[in-house]
Amino acid sequence: MTLQEILTPRLGQALRPNIWDAVALILVIGAMVLIVYGGEETTLPLSTLDVTPVSLDPTNLPHYALRTTMRMLLAIVCSIIFTFVYAALAAKSRRAEMVLIPLLDILQSVPILGFLTFTVVFFLNLFPGRVFGAELACVFAIFTSQAWNMTFSMYQSIRNVPKDLEEASQSFHLSGWQRFWRLDVPFAMPGLIWNTMMSMSGGWFFVVASEAITVGSTTVTLPGIGSYVALAIEKQNLRAIGYAVLTMLLVIIAYDQLLFRPLVAWADKFRFEQTASGDAPESWMLDLFRRTRALRTLTYPFAALNKAVSNLQVALPAFPRVPAGKGPPSRIADALWLALIAVSTGYAGWKAYSYLSATLGPADVFSTLGYGFVTLMRVIVLIALATLIWVPVGVWIGLRPRLAERIQPLAQFLAAFPANLAFPVFVVIIVRYGLNPNIWLSPLMILGTQWYILFNVIAGASAFPSDLREAAGSFHLKGWRWWIKVILPGIFPYYITGAITASGGSWNASIVAEVASWGDIHLTATGLGAYIARATEAGDFPRVVLGIAVMCMLVTLFNRLLWRPLYAFGERRLRLG
Repeated sequence: MTLQEILTPRLGQALRPNIWDAVALILVIGAMVLIVYGGEETTLPLSTLDVTPVSLDPTNLPHYALRTTMRMLLAIVCSIIFTFVYAALAAKSRRAEMVLIPLLDILQSVPILGFLTFTVVFFLNLFPGRVFGAELACVFAIFTSQAWNMTFSMYQSIRNVPKDLEEASQSFHLSGWQRFWRLDVPFAMPGLIWNTMMSMSGGWFFVVASEAITVGSTTVTLPGIGSYVALAIEKQNLRAIGYAVLTMLLVIIAYDQLLFRPLVAWADKFRFEQTASGDAPESWMLDLFRRTRALRTLTYPFAALNKAVSNLQVALPAFPRVPAGKGPPSRIADALWLALIAVSTGYAGWKAYSYLSATLGPADVFSTLGYGFVTLMRVIVLIALATLIWVPVGVWIGLRPRLAERIQPLAQFLAAFPANLAFPVFVVIIVRYGLNPNIWLSPLMILGTQWYILFNVIAGASAFPSDLREAAGSFHLKGWRWWIKVILPGIFPYYITGAITASGGSWNASIVAEVASWGDIHLTATGLGAYIARATEAGDFPRVVLGIAVMCMLVTLFNRLLWRPLYAFGERRLRLG
């Protein structure tokens, strides 16, 4: 019998569909139909938004949920592409890092309303008279609430690749391109997936602002759960808010089961350890596709293409662990690069000053700085409280994969819960008992951003090597010694990533949290978020720019003086390997 006669029956058996192929095919076709159905309406004229306005009829919620989910998934795809490019440049190039990381600090602190203020009109003019322009503006706004923590996560992971893995990649003579796809990306994958889940939830938190937004005379209301919630708050319809919460829960459970749980189970193979994981995460969806025959066979060409791309001999700059600048050429290049940065920053500052000085005076600047310091104190207190609560909880969950599977959808739902839905409770309680809005509106700032800390700590604990846990057990390290000597150093880089993004997210959330309304009742807390929200609503662009500039300045200084030194300490002293 020839080799061809032996292989032909096996090939035919591999291509013969089984029952799992049928189930998977139904799921794939169903997803494609939903995408096509939801995408058709983006090509309609913009006037259709006025002809068919958002309604509180609960029968519309499945359609609204589809539209919102498609926007968020598209924003996630854009965020992943941005993350791979931006984080790699920042981690691989020391000079690029000088610009990109401070810029990332600024970008994550710019409020979503600040982006919307300047992008809604741009996207509407890009596709005049079409819904697609408004959809792109909404997707871009959601993208700005998702991309930054994913980028920080991957940057942190690339910077903390264990030394023995780096030495192994050098011994195999991997090119920069091969090292990125074979070492950096796999090592970053567990943390990146957990931060992607957090980004998806963060998109829900800001979806109300991105689907129902008024900037000056421009009003855009796209059909979706966010605009449904905004209308329910305006109409004081608690039943409609209940329907929206239930719909959000069902959607989160659906994409958790169909997307994120399979990804978490798949990414477990990238954990850095010398011993096998005791309890590997599981996913029925991943098991279903693994049991298929025809569909798995059809993916072989894509796997071969992926392997060919990752094996390309492309030279990329190696990550400089030791600061450059030993010789005169490097010092000259550094000086020229720093001079270019200084000139560019000075020019941008001069243009901003020219624009603001035409309408605003020193009194406006000092008052805005005062508002900024008030919000800064809120952020510091809230981050400290969130750290004390969620670091122990995150470690407890992350070290138990089976528990993490059950907690995962609940954590995503809580992280996705928009602060706007808590307005009725907070506003009614504050008004009824005569409480101080400056104090009791503050928890709304951390309501959605505290989960950055929880998700990153879970990711760090999940990626903590089992062999190190076993070593700690053999040395009988328990109690406070175990926390201080073992787990806190192991999760420290992940915590810093979560704390940085939670801090920036809290500044962003202050736009929503410091101005709460329920029907005709409006409460305002003193702070920079309320200042920017009022200026945005009034279409006062100079004050919007001033408020955003002050917020960016305070966030950047706070990160430079606190988080970056802690980040460098974790990279220098607490790095695995």
